[in-house]
Amino acid sequence: MFDPQLVAASLSGESDASWAQTTTDYCGFTVLGGLSIDEQAQRASKQLLNRDRTEFVPADPIDFIDAQLSLLSETPVLTGMNVRSTTVEPVSAAARVCAAHDAVLEVNAHCRQPELCAVGCGESLLADTDRLVSYVEAAVAVGATVSVKIRAEVPSVSLSETATAIEEAGGSMIHVDAMDSPESIETVAADTDLFIIANNGVRTPADVTDYLDRGADAVSVARPTRIPARLAPLRDAVDTWSEGVPV
Repeated sequence: MFDPQLVAASLSGESDASWAQTTTDYCGFTVLGGLSIDEQAQRASKQLLNRDRTEFVPADPIDFIDAQLSLLSETPVLTGMNVRSTTVEPVSAAARVCAAHDAVLEVNAHCRQPELCAVGCGESLLADTDRLVSYVEAAVAVGATVSVKIRAEVPSVSLSETATAIEEAGGSMIHVDAMDSPESIETVAADTDLFIIANNGVRTPADVTDYLDRGADAVSVARPTRIPARLAPLRDAVDTWSEGVPV
């Protein structure tokens, strides 16, 4: 789907087009955001700002997506936008813009900030599979390639059932924050044909190899992108692993 198999994952309030351009020497896919795209999600983002977290809070989130992806139109890597919403209509609107830019729409079912979860965004979506599926279906319906970023080890949530529902809804990718369970990547790989991006604790070449050996198709990093040179050994690791995989 992209090469190299290293992803620059979104950092809320930091991952814009300028940030993305610093990662393109190392990554095959760069995900902007996370971006709150409806009124309730934006209100929650503003509450996060009040406790000194970074957030994107543009007046028009859909225009923001268009403008940011336009700045990356000549970038030789796959791009995407991670979005949060409490309702399906803004997801569809964001997906149309992503499709127009040949970019990926990534549904955020991952963020665990209480302000966002309280209004039905982020991790809370994992407990509402029907609504999550409706987001994926709406984005797919307008021609977008869809990723869903999820978190493993959420109580009362079956990772296998969630991944299967995403796949059946037409999703193409699943971006898994493995938390303290790297074996969760093996579960998704065994139960679906989704393109799997493994996230969490990828700091060394050994981390890269471990996730790829467990069935991930790519690995992602977020905080290390703040110092792009740290991506070089990770890029070397995915290249080395790919060269050793039998054709």
